[in-house]
Amino acid sequence: MDSSQLLKGVLDLAVLAVLRERDGYGYDVVRRLRDAGLDEVGDASVYGTLRRLFKAGALNSYVVASDEGPHRKYYGLNEVGRAMYATQTKTWTTFSATMANLLTEGSAR
Repeated sequence: MDSSQLLKGVLDLAVLAVLRERDGYGYDVVRRLRDAGLDEVGDASVYGTLRRLFKAGALNSYVVASDEGPHRKYYGLNEVGRAMYATQTKTWTTFSATMANLLTEGSAR
């Protein structure tokens, strides 16, 4: 099974979940996703997802000065993003339960 295809399908939800905890800038979100076990997540995919979610109205953004280099653009969930997170969480939970049941039933035969 190609895990990169699975990751593409759930990257929006994964990014929303990370930002639900606290706001973050691009590489911070990448690091937090990798720390959570999504080792294959690519920097460009996360940055693209952040831009897309921002354009969709799900995220707020603000710039913070950094002592260690250029300013950092932080992203955080707004009401639209929290609603999107809730909807996608419900969809994922239902889908993953269905797959778990299917795989369990399939192995009993």
